[in-house]
Parts: sequence; structure tokens; C-alpha cells
Amino acid sequence: MIFRRIGRLKYKYAFIYTPMNSISKPVRREEVCSVAAARRVAAMLDLDPATYPEGTALPRGWHFFLLAADTRRSEIRQDGFAGLGVPMPDLGLPRLLLGARTVCWRGDIPIGASLLRESTIRDIAHKVTKSGPMALVKVAHALRVAGDTEPALEETQTYMLLPQREPGAEAERATPYVTVQADRMSTVVPDETMLFQYSALGFNTHKIHIDKSYARDVEGFPDLVVNGGLTTLLLTEFLRRDLGVAPVAMKARYLAPLFCRRQVTLGADRAEAGWQLRAFNDNGRPAVEMEIDIQ
Repeated sequence: MIFRRIGRLKYKYAFIYTPMNSISKPVRREEVCSVAAARRVAAMLDLDPATYPEGTALPRGWHFFLLAADTRRSEIRQDGFAGLGVPMPDLGLPRLLLGARTVCWRGDIPIGASLLRESTIRDIAHKVTKSGPMALVKVAHALRVAGDTEPALEETQTYMLLPQREPGAEAERATPYVTVQADRMSTVVPDETMLFQYSALGFNTHKIHIDKSYARDVEGFPDLVVNGGLTTLLLTEFLRRDLGVAPVAMKARYLAPLFCRRQVTLGADRAEAGWQLRAFNDNGRPAVEMEIDIQ
């Protein structure tokens, strides 16, 4: 059965909700938090790989490579995205962007440990907006260390599926620079090497991250788009290394794209339950907002 709730299309959108049990069955697979993968994440972050030996806890936020898909080349989406870890229905919407992410850590994952992973499409919401039809797809993952009864980590990713658009539709508008204000700040400039390494570690072949001509001529972006997951990692690393904080829960919203070779400012402010983190683009506008719970 499909439940429908139709909003006021004139002002907002039409909304259709499809229950989880009519979408997908869980995909279960074995994973290994390999020493090699952890060392390569460290190298990408310009850290000493030797300081992350087997048996030590994988830093919280580094687990992204354990959620990678293993989609065959013949089954990869037209935009190059290798998949969400579970079979994806054809919704007739060729463009895909990350919209939100939540993570709950219930324990640490030892480097070198074997894990059991379960992934499923939790729900699909169809919308009709002023820009046309779109869909929100929520994919839930759980990672359980072999021998444990409860997951060490649970994550839900929300992706936006969008229709094709004309080249140049994402033309940049001149916006005045806004001074970033935060209790603690740091800056980073993601370059082509960092985007490639992150994409390779996560088996993410989405063309907007690795093919500049596709990003520009097909998707209409001015340059390669920084992976939403990479921005998440940079923020959690800022939390870990600069603030000395280990999160127990995280909720992120991706508001606007960030682009290769442009400065990203990371800001942190204390909040009631933990920290409020944000990533600002080179004009000082927030691109990612993240709530961190440390209790």
C-alpha cells in the first residue's frame, strides 16, 4: 500500500511516501576495516599512517570506506555514481546529490576487525517542486563488529534525485563576501588530489567529483564538486584534532555545493548537547551544517 499526503502545490509540493517494506530487502555483506585502508585515509589527511596500527580504534568519521558499493561497471548509473550499497529503483531522475546524513556511534571499530554490514532503502519520498519532480531516498546502514550483538555504528544517508537540466543552469551569481564568525575556525582547500583519493577510497565514481568537463558541461557547475562525505570528514577531523572531541551522534545537512581549489572555512560553536559545526564556502556562506552530540 502507498500512503499519499498531498500538500498545497501552489506553495510547496506534492508529497508521496512509500513504506520501507515495499522498497528493498536488506543487503548483508562482510567487510574488513583493513589496516591498509585506514593508513590511506591517514595519508590523505596528511597524517602519519604508522600511528594507526592494527587493533587501535578507527577514528570516528573514517568509516566511509566501509560503506562503499561494489557495483559492476555495466550497472553504474549514467552520472557515474556507483550506487547506494543497495539496488536502486529506476525513478527516471538522472542527477544525484547528497542532502543529509545522520550517524550514531555505539562503540568503536578496531582497525583490522571483520564486520557485518546491513544496508537497506528506508524510504522514498517523491516531490514536485517549482524546478520539477524530485525524490528523496533514505539509505540506512549498520556496521557490527564480528562477534558483537549490537551495531557499532548506524548511519542514514538522504540523497536527492533530480531531473536533467540544461547546461549552465547552475551559473554562479556574484555574491558579496560575508565574514565568517565562529568560536573556533580552521581553513582547508580541497584540491583534485584530495577529491580523487577520497573518491577512490569510497569507490565513488560520481563524475561531478572526478570529471571537470562533465561537472561543468552536463551538471552546470563551475568546477569539480567536493564530495559531501569529504566535507563531513573534514569537519569531524576538525572536531577530533583541533577540539579533542569524539562524537556519539552526528546530524548533517548539505545546503550548497563546495568546489575544488576554493577555500573552505570550518567553524565550531559550543551547543547545549555538544557542538555546532559548519563549513563555509569561499564567500563565507554556509554549505554544510552539522550538529554533534558528545553525551
